[in-house]
Amino acid sequence: MVARDADPTLRALLGRRELRLRLAGEEDDLPPGALDRATRWVHSSDLDDPTPFLADDLVLLTTGTQFPAGIRYPFDAYVRRLVDRGVAALGFGTEVARDGIPPGLAAACRRANLPLFEVPYDTPFIAVARANAEAVAAQAYARRSWALSAQRAIALAALRPDGLDATIAELARQLDTWVGMYDAAGELVREHPAGSLTADASAVLRTEVDAVLRRGARAGSSLRSDTDAFTLQTLGRGGSLRGVLAIAASELDQAGRDVVTAVIAMAGLALEQHQRLSRARTALRSGMVRSLLTGDPALARQISRDVWGPLPAAPVVVAVADAAGPRTHALIDVLELRADERHGALLYGTLDDDVVIVVPASAAATLEEIPARFALRLGVSEPAGYADVARALDQARAARGRAAAPGIVRFEEVQARGILSALSAGQASTVAAAYLDPLREHDRAHGARLEETLRAWVVADGSNDAAATALGVHRHTVRTRLAAAERILGVDLSSFAARAELWAALHLGG
Repeated sequence: MVARDADPTLRALLGRRELRLRLAGEEDDLPPGALDRATRWVHSSDLDDPTPFLADDLVLLTTGTQFPAGIRYPFDAYVRRLVDRGVAALGFGTEVARDGIPPGLAAACRRANLPLFEVPYDTPFIAVARANAEAVAAQAYARRSWALSAQRAIALAALRPDGLDATIAELARQLDTWVGMYDAAGELVREHPAGSLTADASAVLRTEVDAVLRRGARAGSSLRSDTDAFTLQTLGRGGSLRGVLAIAASELDQAGRDVVTAVIAMAGLALEQHQRLSRARTALRSGMVRSLLTGDPALARQISRDVWGPLPAAPVVVAVADAAGPRTHALIDVLELRADERHGALLYGTLDDDVVIVVPASAAATLEEIPARFALRLGVSEPAGYADVARALDQARAARGRAAAPGIVRFEEVQARGILSALSAGQASTVAAAYLDPLREHDRAHGARLEETLRAWVVADGSNDAAATALGVHRHTVRTRLAAAERILGVDLSSFAARAELWAALHLGG
């Protein structure tokens, strides 16, 4: 509950001894809290239906001239009109037109649960109205004074070493409620008091924060459930939101809103400064990614060790997402957060129109949150060493190109579909090179000539004898090499489909 000075209430008005007001009946006969309802104004009227001139939370005073003596008056209808209009209480001025409160009116008020009190003859209605107006003015002054004091305290908090966290903590203290700040990725990065939300409230709030960030527009909103209520306010510019401020309160008065506005301004400034720093960090990380594409990780390794820690442990997988989407800033923010959290277990950077992500192959599952949260197409390479990052990047781009909708596509899935299936997407050369890589690794490691033999065999239309003649070897040697190639590639070259794949691979794989 937000801390605030008590609003002027009927209980406070009845407590003014100089007015000598007296509640008709017992408080126990009224609903709980009936006397603690805010009273915004006091008005007098003897009209039979004054409701067109009334406002909510108003105390109505009457002398009862509209209730003629000796005539059966419909008190229930009169009281029902007042209740439906939102009148907080009814005061009856006695000894002016009637002696005492009419019993029918008292009974109707009891049935409608409308507080009724007596205003004695020597207490002017204007005195009652003035007393309530003074209470309203005093409460407004107190709230303005509180707002100024709170803003000063928050401004001083902003000067502390961790100014943003101190500002959030001071706001929580001033409002006497839970306050949390979510970053652009929807992560709760600061909260005070820490750990005070229930698991259910945290889940509901996180869902709403994600929805607000997806909309991308500056806005304030309220969230209510059976047990919790929150006020949410976005941080940053429309189209480039930097986060959401959440306050455990259903609504704030003007003084409270003024204080929150001051915090939003300070938080926005801090986040803009953080954004400039983040852009510099992203540029440095992007330079590291570019250096990895040379096949020599020495420079990137040194920079990473000096600034953040070790590079992700090899073998790694390379992932590629579009960098031109509306939530790119949020994606960069969450990658920066993950890179800081995991201390060397994630490297990212922007490259042309791509966001490139490098993680250990053992941690590839951590990439799954990206397409789900940001509605992006994400391609993921096969495991590779740092000498083969450029090839892995090609694989990741090839995989992303096969994604028909937001989601994650792994290169091994693309490769499993075959080379020919990739022709229309323009990634056939990458798939073909990956198809031949095991064969080429074997030839380099053992000084063998399996790829050369396969090329000769394909040119010879699958004739062992013709291939042997072209190679200057015995036909049994060709047969032995073909069997080894089948084993390494995991194919059966007696089938037409396998031969077609091999033919395409040899023609497209370089």
